[in-house]
Amino acid sequence: MKELAKLVRRLGRPIATTRLSSPKTKRRNVWLICGLLLMAFLASGCYEQKLEFNGLETSMGNLPRLSYAKTRSISPENFTGAKGKGGMATEGTGAKAARELGQGWKVSPSVRIKAGQTFVMADIQGGGAIQHIWMTPTGNNRFNILRIYWDGEKEPSVECPAGDFFACGMGQYVRVTSLAVCVNPKSGFNCYWTMPFRKRCKITMTNIDEKPMTLYYQIDYTLTAVPEDAAYFHAQFRRTNPLPDKTDYVILDGVKGRGHYVGTYMTWGSNSPGWWGEGEIKFFMDGDKKFPTICGTGTEDYFCGSYGFTKPQGGGYQEFNTPYAGMPQVIESETQPRFGLYRWHITDPIRFEKDLKVTMQALGWQSGGRYLPLQDDLSSVAFWYQTEPHAGFPKLPDKDSLKIK
Repeated sequence: MKELAKLVRRLGRPIATTRLSSPKTKRRNVWLICGLLLMAFLASGCYEQKLEFNGLETSMGNLPRLSYAKTRSISPENFTGAKGKGGMATEGTGAKAARELGQGWKVSPSVRIKAGQTFVMADIQGGGAIQHIWMTPTGNNRFNILRIYWDGEKEPSVECPAGDFFACGMGQYVRVTSLAVCVNPKSGFNCYWTMPFRKRCKITMTNIDEKPMTLYYQIDYTLTAVPEDAAYFHAQFRRTNPLPDKTDYVILDGVKGRGHYVGTYMTWGSNSPGWWGEGEIKFFMDGDKKFPTICGTGTEDYFCGSYGFTKPQGGGYQEFNTPYAGMPQVIESETQPRFGLYRWHITDPIRFEKDLKVTMQALGWQSGGRYLPLQDDLSSVAFWYQTEPHAGFPKLPDKDSLKIK
């Protein structure tokens, strides 16, 4: 901007001081100065516009930045997230406890969802992004089905049992401490995936159990301009029990469009004695057929561990939590030990242009130092972002097929 001002002053000098300048030259210089001033004004406006922060992608480094994004939150104390409408309930699950205190005193902290009922947790109009979800559902979390729909779509972009979505999928509380997901005492489920939308966001919970459930929840979001290159969040659950002999387990398939894969959560039930994690993960992308572009070197390697996840001093498996990968849950059993594992591709997303398929082998050892294909009980949630529309999901397993026995 300073250099532009110097140029304007230099061009203006002949008009004010040079008597020999012709009228034509003067007019030309005037028009040139006006054009440069207009460019300076527009450049200044564009510069200011670039400085405006949309409130997304927050970090410790940009927390001081101001934004015109609007912060909102939906809970049973404000079902719509509307400004100035929180804590107004006079009826709710806390009404009896608040009978002497009245309105504004935790009258509606939760909802009860009947057996077979679908409850709309949020229905947000406009553009913005989900930035945090907290919930603590009761009952069997394999029977609490979370679904999320973007921009009026009829089929969900997220369809998953609540426990598995929050990396706690085996019916028992376990602490999870990672960047994308945290599970805190006693059963506080938290996720921090950024989930942008441009027109509408609808979130539902379906209770497929035979008894009612109670749900406490809070959905924190921002209303703001969403960048053109922001893709939509997706999560898909699958289960195969038992895995057919000499068959790769499919974590994700049928994805069409452009996007990037950002995470895997698995529950692994070992149906055979001994070690189960020699299998390789494979990412088939953009037309790959028989052989993938990305091939791992072992199950524990993919989940950022090594040598069977064993304790350095010996004596069994070592549970662990880290920001990007972990095995927070080990359930020991003589008949079927089970393991919960997560791997977030936050700093290393797996990008694809046209299509994506993700598989995992179940592989152990047998005599003579030979690999043994396993027929284990495998469940997974695949997390990814992509352009819409997305391909339809496989039908969610029924209640009996979801149950961990």
